[in-house]
Amino acid sequence: MLGFVKTSPAQCSEGHGRGGTLREMYRNGRQTHGNEAFKGGAGWGNGGLDAETGGGGGFVLGAERQGLAPGGRQEIVGVGLGGGDELEGPGAAKDDAPHLERRVGLISGVALIVGTMIGSGIFVSPAGLLVRTGSVGLSLIVWIACGVLSLLGALAYAELGTMNTSSGAEYAYLMDAFGPATAYLFSWTSTLVLKPSQMAIIVLSFAQYAVQAFSGTCDPPPHLVKLVAIFATAIILFINCYSVKLATGVQNAFTAAKLAAILIIIVGGAYKFAEGNTKHLANPFVGTTNSLGSIATAFYTGLWAYDGWNNLNYVTEEIVNPSVNLPRSIIIGIPLVTMCYFFINISYLTVMSAAELIESEAVAVTFGNRILGVMAWLMPLSVTMSTFGAANGTLFAAGRLCFAASREGHLLDILSHVHVRRLTPAPGLIFNAIITSAMVLSGTIDSLIDFFSFAAWIFYGSAMLALIVMRFTKKDAPRPYKVPIIIPLVVLVISVYLIAAPIIDNPQIEYLYAGLFILAGLLLYVPFVHYHYVPAVMEKITVFFQLLCEVAPTQMTFD
Repeated sequence: MLGFVKTSPAQCSEGHGRGGTLREMYRNGRQTHGNEAFKGGAGWGNGGLDAETGGGGGFVLGAERQGLAPGGRQEIVGVGLGGGDELEGPGAAKDDAPHLERRVGLISGVALIVGTMIGSGIFVSPAGLLVRTGSVGLSLIVWIACGVLSLLGALAYAELGTMNTSSGAEYAYLMDAFGPATAYLFSWTSTLVLKPSQMAIIVLSFAQYAVQAFSGTCDPPPHLVKLVAIFATAIILFINCYSVKLATGVQNAFTAAKLAAILIIIVGGAYKFAEGNTKHLANPFVGTTNSLGSIATAFYTGLWAYDGWNNLNYVTEEIVNPSVNLPRSIIIGIPLVTMCYFFINISYLTVMSAAELIESEAVAVTFGNRILGVMAWLMPLSVTMSTFGAANGTLFAAGRLCFAASREGHLLDILSHVHVRRLTPAPGLIFNAIITSAMVLSGTIDSLIDFFSFAAWIFYGSAMLALIVMRFTKKDAPRPYKVPIIIPLVVLVISVYLIAAPIIDNPQIEYLYAGLFILAGLLLYVPFVHYHYVPAVMEKITVFFQLLCEVAPTQMTFD
């Protein structure tokens, strides 16, 4: 599972290290972890890199080398050029190795957040959230609380993302705070379960609505739904492998379309509200549950609709002016989604009762049938567009997680490669799409949501703890954006509650399975990462897929 050296496929240029063919680099290179020296690899750019001797000039992903700390550790200090973002660094030189380019601006950043968050959740979750809270009033409070919690978590992530601008989000932050073992457990769980299950849920929702549009009043055949979901996954994979510009363009367009559809729902609800259709909003707290476990699982349902608030952190290496655009995208995007969700729920309740909302399997379609008349077809179309855009953003982020983790030697080495012409992390994208398709064939939406929510909040809480720890262990680290310490503390406490309350209130064997699966990653970490065991056949497999996919290793980053 551990890969080989991650260097430029070109020969060294005026630097230290060993040049040669790609195959020679894999044969002679050696990858070390943590703060050890990087040896045996090729240099790149103007001067190459050699962490052991301090030779060469050059830049490492926009950071200027300033010599070595004791023990051979490479010190990196950010530089600002021409008034640009000091975290962004200089542009690529002509002979630089393949790498991820900065092509995600403020609009694309907001679109990635909003477009990923607003997927199937708001069209699927209202019923489940109502069941678990027991009342309209508490359900609306939970919707707002989920938005506030997502915003607080995202603001904390903004500090982490401007401290470490590597792609990978939680993976990079856990690596900084707790070391490779904890980061590996996250990459193991997220790459094999969390990200693929998230996308599987979204494409299944897309397929359900898309097939329903052609099946009339009959329930669509399950096998047809799964076939359409896999076909949608293949299309999204092609878009993301073909071009980052195309993927972000699709994201921007579908985000604009879904916001227009949401505006239709909100305006329609406001019209009915103005007519006096408020009877379903009277006595809003009748039937409210007093079970802490039920409230926690209600948060799971609501937070699923908000999930994606951290996706921009997975592509930090590709954000233009990240110290400004990362927090700004968060501050614009998440409150926008929160307001949309609140008013959408109010709109639903102006045309149907809580009981009718719970019974409806397609809440948005029911709403459209009652208020839009002959234009009711807009709702299923809007849902399919919304879920397609969310799936596109999810795969966009998931591929970057694979890329970041494998670049550190924590996953198959081929997953850290990028296409030599299109500069997209194609192997990581393909890997995620394959696992997603397997989950689509074997899973159901409800089972996937429950496992995803429980496991995801273990790592969200871990990221909050990482931020708190680094306030003390890395006091002098540059923090272009800094949040009050109370924010990660609050999110950490809520994370603990969301993890513990369902287990205490209603213990289920699935929670044990989730915990054991996470810890099972250590069985692979010890031999393949800690002791650097690499099966001899892996070199041939890696080179084979390099030639097949036309991909090459990327620039190496140092601690």
